[in-house]
Amino acid sequence: MFDTVLSRRTFLKFSGIATAGLALAACGGSDGSADAAAYKIGGIGPITGAAAIYGNATKFGAQVAVDQVNEIEGSNFFALNWQDDEHDPEKSVNAYNALKDWGMQILVGTTTTAPCVAVSTESNADGIFQLTPSASSTDVIGGQADEDGNVTIPRKDNVFQMCFTDPNQGTASARYISQQKLGTKIAIIYNNADAYSTGIYRKFAAEAKDLGLNVVSTTTFTDDSATDFTVQLNKAKDAKADLIFLPIYYTPASLILTQADSMSYAPKFFGVDGMDGILTLEGFDASLAEGVMLLTPFVATADDDATKDFVAKYKKTTGADEDPNQFAADAYDCVMAIYEAIKKGGVEPSMSAAEMCGTLKNLFASGELTYSGLTGENMSWSESGEVTKDPKGMIIVNGVYEPMDEAATAEAAEDQNVEEVTEQAAEEEGAAE
Repeated sequence: MFDTVLSRRTFLKFSGIATAGLALAACGGSDGSADAAAYKIGGIGPITGAAAIYGNATKFGAQVAVDQVNEIEGSNFFALNWQDDEHDPEKSVNAYNALKDWGMQILVGTTTTAPCVAVSTESNADGIFQLTPSASSTDVIGGQADEDGNVTIPRKDNVFQMCFTDPNQGTASARYISQQKLGTKIAIIYNNADAYSTGIYRKFAAEAKDLGLNVVSTTTFTDDSATDFTVQLNKAKDAKADLIFLPIYYTPASLILTQADSMSYAPKFFGVDGMDGILTLEGFDASLAEGVMLLTPFVATADDDATKDFVAKYKKTTGADEDPNQFAADAYDCVMAIYEAIKKGGVEPSMSAAEMCGTLKNLFASGELTYSGLTGENMSWSESGEVTKDPKGMIIVNGVYEPMDEAATAEAAEDQNVEEVTEQAAEEEGAAE
């Protein structure tokens, strides 16, 4: 197996390198300027609109990586051109065509699922290598059987994912809830009009059944009805659910938490990667997210040096004192994995996009490329386009994400300490008598 050149240890070697702030044009930025000798990387995601928190995270996460590689290799190694698609499939295809006109050779993106499904069809026809940080539907990569066992979308062999697929998130969530014994009666609320939410729900439900989890309530909503969750919450409450699984994005999740609080209903809440971003949602009382659990491959509060260095560079690049979310880390890892593949595969910037794609897709599909980054150790890919890496359980404590296992250990230690103090006090009181 390939031992990556830019492992976490190598990352630290360059931790003192300053990022280039918001000077995107110097690296090919949004104006499309780029040195002809550079590898031209395109990026697509919503940097305006309701899903902008995701697109801006991936844009700046990718920029941090581009800046770092350019410091290592020379200022014109990578040129990055990022386009806004407003989380709209048609606009995303338009953005893709604009990047093609610019001369894009490799695509990082798109950020969100529906636009990525549309764009990946185009990139597959054009033979342009595509690695998405966060579009998790199996329709993005194709070749996956639906719930009836039919493969309706052929494998798009040029497209790979840095994020977990929706089915994998559903399966992993059910297993984690079961292993950690997080709930005895489980309710599910999901968006039945959204491919992301539905895909996760189906696999979660199937795995929950196999594991013997007690699902007592399953309710749905659509984008048009995502304003009032009273019916769904009352059904969960009436069924005495002590954990609600939310395979949804953070915006409807914030309403569910708010409305549950107004009902004095306080079950545990367990989400997936779409929940990331809830703490910074404008107008939401973040204290209501206290204790919320989710599976995510990255947490900005981790104390390893690589994470701390990335967080510092990200803040400098954005010019804002806001921690990066997992989408930023995934985008960073996309660029760095592509960098590793370019070095290993002998890809030259003079190659056409199709020539690059042939080398890169074969390398990623072979399983011989491994990469250790912010969102996983020894990550690898298969012919299916899916990434192999371990999910991490996180819990929101005092307004920040904490590793769930560490939080549980700390809580157990605190309980043990309280118990010991109580026992000691009892012993002293007995002795005094």
